[in-house]
Amino acid sequence: MQNKGKIITGLVIFIALFTFPFIYRMGKAAPAPDVVLTPKALAAKQCVRSTDYMTAEHMQLLDIWREKVVREGQRLYVTTDGRAFNMSLSNTCLDCHSNKAEFCDRCHDYASVKPYCWECHIDNPKGEKQ
Repeated sequence: MQNKGKIITGLVIFIALFTFPFIYRMGKAAPAPDVVLTPKALAAKQCVRSTDYMTAEHMQLLDIWREKVVREGQRLYVTTDGRAFNMSLSNTCLDCHSNKAEFCDRCHDYASVKPYCWECHIDNPKGEKQ
């Protein structure tokens, strides 16, 4: 009990040092990166789904596509407005969004996610210069 004051002082200093980075950065999150679209994507003006949906739910859509293509052999995706797309990350998505470093990687790095898409799919299927 003789060291009670030293222990409490040490705990207060430890808690202050440990929480300082969190308190200092509170409310100062880095802004989300701007999406860089290719000229082809800009000319298309419309993606497979709405921009809001694709921003938030693209991985779920890609998972559904993977299941349909691999498990059921279905390759055609028809949107609610009747447009048809080939369910292909390499040939449909990367046809408009061909610059993986500027389009995919910027957001994935910001969100600290490591998608496993590129374990099987190549990021530049047509060999275009970036």
